[in-house]
Amino acid sequence: MPTELEDLVEFLHHGNTQIRQIATENLVGFSTAQPSLFKRHQLLPVRDLKLLAKDYSPIAKNALTILINLSSDEEVLKVLAEDDEFIESLLFKLTSIKEPNADEFATLLANMAKSSALQKLFAVKRRVPENVSTSANAIDQLMDCFVKGAEGGLNKNANFDYLSYFFADLSQTEEGRKYFTTRQEYDGVVPITKLTVFTEHKSDIRRKGVASTIKNVAFDIDSHPMLFDEDAANLLPYLLLPITGPEEYSDEDMLAMLPDLQLLPPDKKRDSDPTIIATHVETLMLLTTTREGRDLMRQVKVYPVIRECHMNVDDENVQEACDRLVQVLMRDEEGEGKDELEQTGQAQIEAPRVDDDNEVTELF
Repeated sequence: MPTELEDLVEFLHHGNTQIRQIATENLVGFSTAQPSLFKRHQLLPVRDLKLLAKDYSPIAKNALTILINLSSDEEVLKVLAEDDEFIESLLFKLTSIKEPNADEFATLLANMAKSSALQKLFAVKRRVPENVSTSANAIDQLMDCFVKGAEGGLNKNANFDYLSYFFADLSQTEEGRKYFTTRQEYDGVVPITKLTVFTEHKSDIRRKGVASTIKNVAFDIDSHPMLFDEDAANLLPYLLLPITGPEEYSDEDMLAMLPDLQLLPPDKKRDSDPTIIATHVETLMLLTTTREGRDLMRQVKVYPVIRECHMNVDDENVQEACDRLVQVLMRDEEGEGKDELEQTGQAQIEAPRVDDDNEVTELF
């Protein structure tokens, strides 16, 4: 005999709206406590939930929350990520400026990016969403949602912060890094330059996802000149400012620093999240792959900033990252052969995922 909970799951496809709403409301908690409930009958409940994501707004919100929580399961993730029709409906909702559940759709998409199947989005073309983007490329539309939609700028119901996690996962691949470092035809802008301005944003989620995306992009050694170029990405100040605090420097060091780091106010605060600080320091480490990168960092006095970060951030990962970077910046280049990284042309460091545990986001 089916249990009461199993009966409740059956109501996900009931014809009565009120019954569907009651079912989704009561099942949200079980999507984390008892996820196996939703895998019965060859994942029929998951297929029901995909349809409910387009239902009446309160029902859709609960259905999306359940799917977000279930997407950590490989079988569920596969069913979601390989369903092109569902992905199109998700993109339609995300790019609709009056969609009340846009952030839930963004969060689900970010979790779905754990599947390699989502790399297909780089090739997807679709209807151009009015007031959102002028590009027919799905990935450009998502980027425009993220940039224009910060703090409700596009949709008063959404901030699109979780799309930063989506970008971070996509940027782990060569195809993803190519997108972020290639000037796009529709607006003439290199996508990574759209993200760097958010390294000091008030949202922890946005800052963390952007930091991971930038770090992944830094694995592309061929793009380093563009990343350093003040007339292109000009990446260094966006990495250094979040890890810089109110400390004072000698006049000699200060005058050699990047203009953005000179004469900072006495109440300057470094990022409050040590994981983000560590990510930025690790990105700087990747940018030392070439001799040109190391020389530039020495020239603009990156070492004093890292020294103060090491002294003032009581976090083991941050201090270890600072130690590694200092060892590279302070070593003698004389007589040094080409680095192993330069010889291979690839950074031999494991690319990060968005968070330490590689877990998807869960909602309650």
